[in-house]
Amino acid sequence: MAIFNHLLLVSSLLPLVLSYPFFPPTCYTKVLGMARELTQWAVNLKSHPETSYCMAHMPELYLDVHNSCVMHKMRTYISLVEGMRQRRCAYTRDVRKLGVTLRQLFIFMSEKCHGDLVFTIHDCAALER
Repeated sequence: MAIFNHLLLVSSLLPLVLSYPFFPPTCYTKVLGMARELTQWAVNLKSHPETSYCMAHMPELYLDVHNSCVMHKMRTYISLVEGMRQRRCAYTRDVRKLGVTLRQLFIFMSEKCHGDLVFTIHDCAALER
């Protein structure tokens, strides 16, 4: 009977032990992942047939979370996305979602992870790749 109890205990704890991830993401990993996703998303919007016309005037969005100029770059890009005049593009779900997600990343970096992030470089020209 003791073997059965141990087997039952091990079988109930096994999914808990093998669950992924073992720890919640840190501020740094969350910010890094969001920045990579947003950079790729902006590239896709510039090349997508539905949004390429209105996104053509937008600058390239490259977010390096180690660069101290990234906050200014995000503020500028958010204001450009929110200030779009062309209805066809301004009300496109993907463009609006890009602006909202970029604003979330900005808030996350400036408020939630403020003390956890360390900017290692200050090179604004590097963000204009």
